[in-house]
Amino acid sequence: MIQLINDDALIALTKLEENSIDITVTSPPYDNLRTYNGNNDQWGEAVWKSIIEELYTVTKEGGVVVWVVGDATIKGSETGTSFKQALWAIECGFNLHDTMIWQKNAIPYDPKCERYWQAFEYMFVFSKGKPKCNYIKVPCKNAGKKKTNDYGQRRPDGTLRTDRHSEDRVIQDTKVKDNVWYQPNTKQKGQHPASFPEQLAHDHIISWSNEGDTVLDCFMGSGTTGKMAKQLGRNFIGIEMDETYFNIAKERIGDN
Repeated sequence: MIQLINDDALIALTKLEENSIDITVTSPPYDNLRTYNGNNDQWGEAVWKSIIEELYTVTKEGGVVVWVVGDATIKGSETGTSFKQALWAIECGFNLHDTMIWQKNAIPYDPKCERYWQAFEYMFVFSKGKPKCNYIKVPCKNAGKKKTNDYGQRRPDGTLRTDRHSEDRVIQDTKVKDNVWYQPNTKQKGQHPASFPEQLAHDHIISWSNEGDTVLDCFMGSGTTGKMAKQLGRNFIGIEMDETYFNIAKERIGDN
């Protein structure tokens, strides 16, 4: 099932069934860094707060929202809006399951600006309860080699591990991929100015959903999330208010 909606995200979200979405993969306008044909003039804190509230309402228990964002730099200081959004999601009831990094091609600043080139965006993973996780695995560099364990290692929550022994162990062939994902950004000529790579959408969809689940992108743009959702055997609901981008997405995804 593919459902494409040419409407304002907030209006369309209020019309969706509660607890009906397994995963949202989306990137909001954030900090008005682009104009999107002038359709995000009203974007601001009141809007994104309402959007996140509605996303909590429509997300199933065990579902996730992948929120891809960055921050503008104003008068030499980053706005921190992305972190405000993450903290607001927690207030709405979400867990901040993971703070991931999308490492992309570095975008050079004005040479007069004393900053390093910007080369990443945040990918906050908000979960409603405990999410389903189909973690992607990658080859271990030292697979097959022996490694001596010790008791000095800590778990992610800071507690010491006591379940490992001091004798040698053999390193496995694969390990869970880390949460810094490198994917070069690929601007689509004549389409959307801020599309993210198909592989990025693909990897999130397979990580946090199963075949037959429903994927949402409430800022659909040119339809990358929808294209990947359809290829991966998921249902998809896409919302886009700009008619030009909506028509591009409709052509890329199809509506059935």
